Parts: sequence; structure tokens; C-alpha cells
Amino acid sequence: MPLPALLAFYFLFPALVLYLCYRFPFVNKIGAVIICYVAGGVLGNTGLAPEAAASTQGFLTDLTVAAALPLLLFNMDVKAWTKLAGKAALSFAFAAVSVLVVAFFAVLAIRGAVPDAWKLGGMAVGVYTGGTPNMAAIKTALRVDDSLFIVMHTYDTVLSFIYIFFCASAARKVFGLFLRPAAAGRDGSAPGAERSEDISAYGGIFRPRRLAGLAAALAVSLLIVGAGLGVSSLTGEAYKTAAAILTITTLGIISSFISPIRKIEKTFQLGMYIIYVFCTIVASMADMSALVNVNWALLGFVALCIFGSMFLHGLLCKIGGVDVDTFIITSVSAICSPPFVPVVASRLQNKTIMLSGITTGIIGYAVGNYLGISFAYLVR
Repeated sequence: MPLPALLAFYFLFPALVLYLCYRFPFVNKIGAVIICYVAGGVLGNTGLAPEAAASTQGFLTDLTVAAALPLLLFNMDVKAWTKLAGKAALSFAFAAVSVLVVAFFAVLAIRGAVPDAWKLGGMAVGVYTGGTPNMAAIKTALRVDDSLFIVMHTYDTVLSFIYIFFCASAARKVFGLFLRPAAAGRDGSAPGAERSEDISAYGGIFRPRRLAGLAAALAVSLLIVGAGLGVSSLTGEAYKTAAAILTITTLGIISSFISPIRKIEKTFQLGMYIIYVFCTIVASMADMSALVNVNWALLGFVALCIFGSMFLHGLLCKIGGVDVDTFIITSVSAICSPPFVPVVASRLQNKTIMLSGITTGIIGYAVGNYLGISFAYLVR
């Protein structure tokens, strides 16, 4: 496949995926991230991607993550978060502490069996407090091998489905044995929270006025990327990429306080679209034959981070007096990110907790990079 055709596939295929998710509910249930990973993996492992494209692919993975980060953060309303119900905020803090503690011991457990275990720990902390964008950013910041990233993300995807099934079915009974029941009719959400990752949120994105605003937002994002590169040039070689990612994250949050930027519509959706482009590119770079033989140490690491942190989170919520529904929904928002919150909330038949989960999940996007990168270098 010629390089121009390959680039066109990378940037246009996610648009087709989102269209199919928008039109067909069964496609949406599979998820855009998974489809992009599968398509990229097929492309890269059938000889269609030219070997000469390797340097271009590496450049694009770094650029897409860096450009997406500010866009994901522009619509944040930090002032609204200060009104978040205390128990929801406390539960999310417990979730973050739980992931940090469990990931620390998990890294120690696999350090002798898996190379660069400290990098895996950083990605685990990032993805289980934030989401895929944080995992991608930390992968770039820590220079994680593409094949290792794909294997870990594959295990994460499989085990996360098991986790979601548990949360939507038996979790309330299990954790209800020691957590207090939810109070009826209470909504611990922050005002103004949106279902920003729902596929319907992409509707109307091509209206001329919105496209003009998104072009301006992308320009600001690229300026922030340039500032991040400038700061990184002042650091040592080993910390250049991490410094750039943290600077970009910080400037993205600061930009959310600027009203004209925060009010630009659909910047979160544009940022997620660029993340889907990243997923397609990075999957096409990986050698999928590595999945034939299961890496049991890495699989156990991911399982411990997901389920071990969930049970520690539950124990901390017992101490903090958090009810079982708030615990479950904030656990889902941390471990699986906001798109899964409405699914679990509806299964719990308690939609009043939905906005709490979505809002705390968006907070996770903001803090995930700081926690993940700091954790990785501390346990290195």
C-alpha cells in the first residue's frame, strides 16, 4: 500500500467506524477503540503497510497523542467540580489510592518476569484512574514498546469486559454485604456534566460554525504542543517526553479556565477522534503474533490491577461510609472510563448516580497522566 493511501486510511477509517457506531447499535456495543485496534492490527500483519512507513508511524503516534490531550481537556469545568457531592469525590479518591497501592505490589511481583515492569505500572495507574487517552499518553511519555503496549491493552480489554459484567450483575450483592445501601433519590453529580463520550455526542459536528470553532481549538492545541516541546528541550534526555506530556496536560487544564476556549463545542469529540487515529496507527505497528502465546505474568498483572484495586477500593469505601452504588459507579468511571457508566447505572436501576460517575471519570482524564508518569518514575 502506498504511503499516501496508508495515511488516508489512518485518518479516515475512524470516521467510518464512528458512522457505523452511530447508525448501528450492535457496532456501537463493540466499541470504536476495539474496531480501530483490530483493523490496524490486520493492516499491519498482512503486509499491506510498507516497511518504509515505520518512521512516519512513530512520528504520528507521538503527534496524535500530544494533539489530542488539550482537546480532551478544553471543555472541563473545574468550578463545577467543586460542587461534586462529597461521597462521590471521596470514593473516586479511594479508587485512585487503591490503584496506586495495588499497582505498586503488582510491579514488584512481575519485575523479574516482565521487562520494563515500571512502565507497565505507570500505564496501569493512568488507564485505571483515567482511560485509554491516558494510557496512550503515558505509553508515549515512557517510550513503551508498541508490541508490549498492544498486548497489555488486549488483556485489559478482555478483563475489563469481565469486570463490567460483574459490576452490572453481582457487584451490588457482593459489596452490599459490607457497604451501606444507596439513598434513594440522591444525585451526587456535578452540575453541567455531559455524556460527552456517548456516540450521539458526535451528531452535528460538521456544521460550519462548529468546524470553524474546532479549527481554532486545534490551532490552540498545536500551540500547546509546541510549548510542551519547548519545555522538554530544557530537561535531560531521559525525561524529555514525560516533561512534554505533563506540560501539555497542564496547559490544557489552564486553557479550560479561558471561557472562549471552554465554550468551543465538540472539542472532546475531536480529541477522542484523534485518539482513535492513534489506536489505528499503533495497532498497525505491532506484531500480533506475540498474542499466540499468552504472557501469563502480564495477564496476571492486569487482572490484579483491575480486580485487586476494586476490592481495596471497596474496603476503603466501607471506612469512609460510601454507599454501594456510589462505590460501583466511581469504580467503573476509574477503571473503564465514562462510556461504561450509563450501562452500569441502568443495570443498577439508579440513574441518579450516572452524572457522578461521568464527572469523576472526566476528573480521572485530567489527573491520570500526573499519577501514572509520577508513579512510573518513583518505582523505576
